Amino acid sequence: MSKSSRDRQERARERIARARAEEARRRRLWLAGATAAVVVIAAVIGITLSLGGSGAKAGDKTPAANLAPLSSLGTLAKAPAAGALGPEQVPVPSGTTLASPAASVTGQKVDGIGCQTSEQTLFHIHAHLTIFVNGAARQVPAAIGIPGAQAQTTAAGPFVEQGTCFYWLHTHAADGIIHIESPVQRKYTLGNFFDEWGQPLSASRVGPARGRVVALYNGQVFKGDPRNIPLTAHGQIQLEVGTPLVAPEQITFPNGLLAVT
Repeated sequence: MSKSSRDRQERARERIARARAEEARRRRLWLAGATAAVVVIAAVIGITLSLGGSGAKAGDKTPAANLAPLSSLGTLAKAPAAGALGPEQVPVPSGTTLASPAASVTGQKVDGIGCQTSEQTLFHIHAHLTIFVNGAARQVPAAIGIPGAQAQTTAAGPFVEQGTCFYWLHTHAADGIIHIESPVQRKYTLGNFFDEWGQPLSASRVGPARGRVVALYNGQVFKGDPRNIPLTAHGQIQLEVGTPLVAPEQITFPNGLLAVT
């Protein structure tokens, strides 16, 4: 092979080496840029979620870690037919009252929850509570959290409109609607509500009813202490004592209870 041919081959190899080196450099730059972009996107997402979370209402977070699928309970009895619509346009269970609100507190603070002469609506949401004992529906009575309650008679049944004072968690009718009307945004739980009611709540007791307690939260099984169930906007809670276990009863919140502030 002539010297000129060897020189041409050498120059060709050098060009190929330079081209490969340039390609490798470009690939490193591209990977670095892509990584930086991913970091930036992740940061933006994190900031967005943080901002979104900061605007959420207290207690709105679903405790996903404490939930299990409904199928884990096996076969469930069909929920009974809903009762007649009460004064809040929510069905009132046809069963007896679980426990009287007479044991409800009389004005002193409970779990840091006060009682004012008028309702506080800086933080205003509604949740729904259904209770079954051995498969039979029980009513959550009106006037929980309203000492000195005075009921008004309506065509759809009694509605508690006045009282000595209003605790930040209370009921106006026997339809299971829990009114959360508070001057502060904070997390409220079902345990707070039962404390106001003056009734026990645990894994083995709901008020005077004793037995294994199964709690449902928005159609799923709540695995933790039922006292820790959060009262969230339009949350649907079902407590079941004994057997048979009943499928979740779902209500439709009427327009008057849809507002969230």
